[in-house]
Amino acid sequence: MKQTCLAIADLFIPAEMMAEGLQALEEAGIDVTVKQWHHNSLEELQQANLAIEQGGSEAVFLPDNLLEDIEHYDIIITQFAPINRHVIEAATKATLIGVLRGGTENVYLKKAQERGITVLNTPGRNARSVAEFTVGLLFAEMRNIARSHAAMQAGNWRKDFPNSATVPELEGRTIGLVGFGHVGQLVGKFLQGFDARIVFFDPYFNGVTSFEQVDLNTLLHEADVVSLHGRLTEETAGMIGARELTQMKQTAILINTARSGLVKEPDLIHALQTNEIAGAAIDTFDQEPLEADSPFLKLDNVTVTSHMAGSTADAFRNTPKKLAIRVLKWLNQA
Repeated sequence: MKQTCLAIADLFIPAEMMAEGLQALEEAGIDVTVKQWHHNSLEELQQANLAIEQGGSEAVFLPDNLLEDIEHYDIIITQFAPINRHVIEAATKATLIGVLRGGTENVYLKKAQERGITVLNTPGRNARSVAEFTVGLLFAEMRNIARSHAAMQAGNWRKDFPNSATVPELEGRTIGLVGFGHVGQLVGKFLQGFDARIVFFDPYFNGVTSFEQVDLNTLLHEADVVSLHGRLTEETAGMIGARELTQMKQTAILINTARSGLVKEPDLIHALQTNEIAGAAIDTFDQEPLEADSPFLKLDNVTVTSHMAGSTADAFRNTPKKLAIRVLKWLNQA
């Protein structure tokens, strides 16, 4: 019998892009149906995604129209749409869930395991996008690019900045990467071209690299730039707090393009307000979008962006293609 697949599209990977990316499944004889998870704006979708990242798959429920006939599908593919207990219980025929992202935060894994459903994701799917953005944030904060731009738009030819006395070049500086997976490795590769010294902390890395692996304390003490690239787990939640920030150089900057939960936000804000560290560049926050009275918006030594590091057209367009390859490989081995 011909296998069937339900793919849930969204505003970042819309239905047409999803169908095009999963063409390899169609060519292999799998009947693919694409349904759209509707939102009025990208901001609304991101708010739902943040709720899932912070509260798990049960934090958001799908509308009934997406669940119609779900019991007839062998494969369910999603990017941000939550595949929670309710969805898994309704998908009585499903044997495979494919996730178009590096993690599986939006899938109720325990329930899937109980049902014997395999869950495949796409690790590193937007690693290059995030890594390139990280390098951009580094220079924007260290070299005051964003601050100068904002000042000039306001009619101010600004030359004086919080770090004016210590603005560095990267040659010979130490870049500390906290987490050395797909993103961390690419950031290291990119910044090595600036003749910087690259060190990293990742207790789970057991591969081969020319970069120096150190403990977290050593990294914090020696790095001129601390860049976070770890997954948010019970172990890593709040791993950068007051104690860790006081170990950093006063001239160092912190970059976070990973998960906001890795950092204790009040401690970071205090460190920036009191100049314990020189600055920060932050793309993810505990509450998104930032409220108008957020302390981050009042600081002159921070560069903030609206959770956009992984959002490139190339990353979204290529992810369904990458997952289709993984799905076909799994089916051939099953």
